[in-house]
Amino acid sequence: MTFSRQTQLEAVCDVTKSLLSHIRVLDLSRVLAGPFCTMCLADLGAEVIKVERPGSGDDTRRWGPPFVGGESAYFCCCNRNKRSLTLNLKSEEGQRLALNLAAECDVVVENFRPGTIDRLGLGYAALRAVNPGIVLCSITGFGQSGPRSLDSGYDILIQGLSGLMSITGDADGEPMKVGVAITDVNAGLFASQAILAALLARERTGEGQQIDISLYDSAVASLVNVGASYLLAGEVGQRHGNAHSSIVPYQVFACADGPFVVAVGNDSQWRAFCAAFEREDLLQDERFCSNESRVAHRDALIPLLVDMLGRLGRADCEQRLRSTGVPCGSVQALEAVFADPHLHHRGLVQPVEHPTAGTLSLVGSPVVFGDTATQASAPPPRLGEHSGQILRELGLGAVEIDELRQAGVI
Repeated sequence: MTFSRQTQLEAVCDVTKSLLSHIRVLDLSRVLAGPFCTMCLADLGAEVIKVERPGSGDDTRRWGPPFVGGESAYFCCCNRNKRSLTLNLKSEEGQRLALNLAAECDVVVENFRPGTIDRLGLGYAALRAVNPGIVLCSITGFGQSGPRSLDSGYDILIQGLSGLMSITGDADGEPMKVGVAITDVNAGLFASQAILAALLARERTGEGQQIDISLYDSAVASLVNVGASYLLAGEVGQRHGNAHSSIVPYQVFACADGPFVVAVGNDSQWRAFCAAFEREDLLQDERFCSNESRVAHRDALIPLLVDMLGRLGRADCEQRLRSTGVPCGSVQALEAVFADPHLHHRGLVQPVEHPTAGTLSLVGSPVVFGDTATQASAPPPRLGEHSGQILRELGLGAVEIDELRQAGVI
């Protein structure tokens, strides 16, 4: 069977110059890390076919509330610009159809436990046999090998095991997780980066790649300077709440009307900060003359700043500091975030029309190119919405498709 290249891409992505419009992705993943990865590729113009279980689909379709028009907000956050095909991968016919699809794709993304994809007849060896240029990206909790490779990996567990949780939260409080599933998001980003690198390499060699991405590895890599401080100097990262271990003042302060962020990143900004509040006494104090000395004497400096800023309103502080180039701003609740004129100027909220939910406002891609659009062109698909369309493109007739549906294959 040949999968027609005339796949009505305009129904998926109507941008005038799509960077990845020549790339087709078979997405066998579910929940967040894999779907976030494939959404990143879809936003760049790739055609993404999302394979879901017949009858139930991606787990996140049921993660809520909230639900809008029968769809969960969680599912909507990472599945725009895709088409949905229901396929029972536990059936021989479903596996055969998936392999036929993969033969005409450039990338396969999956996040089953290690070994599962091979048992389904869709492992790298099977894929290469029908498509030597295929890129297979496997995303798991702990990777394809190692003592914990077969363990389930959920974000909160990975945040705990990786050390991220140990450095997040108040100094005298309990370890805290980040408010979103950041290990899934980071793994999805690393996965999309690796896929693009593999596709570039394929242009030279004609050969595909097998990629192993784990939430655990991605989380440890996200320790960045804290991880380096331990490896290079034996310094164990501590929780500093909303302060910074190596920069002072760089934290949240309580102004008279709410929380306010001050981020003094260098000594010139410190001088500007002191001038903005007419605090020459702080500038002349040798304990605070450099960032290194401010870090050493933070216990003396911070109470002075807490007292000073606590007497002022956030608007007053922002006016003083922004005019001198000191990074600052209020801690905004989501209603303020999504009403922010700068956010709308950047096009970060994009509307799409959904057949049951009406107009959906989605957070768009943060990637901005000079002459190429990235946008939410198509809504998150309904379960199996494109099954018939995709199978017809694969060469199946109406009778065959109906038989597959009656057999529970789709």
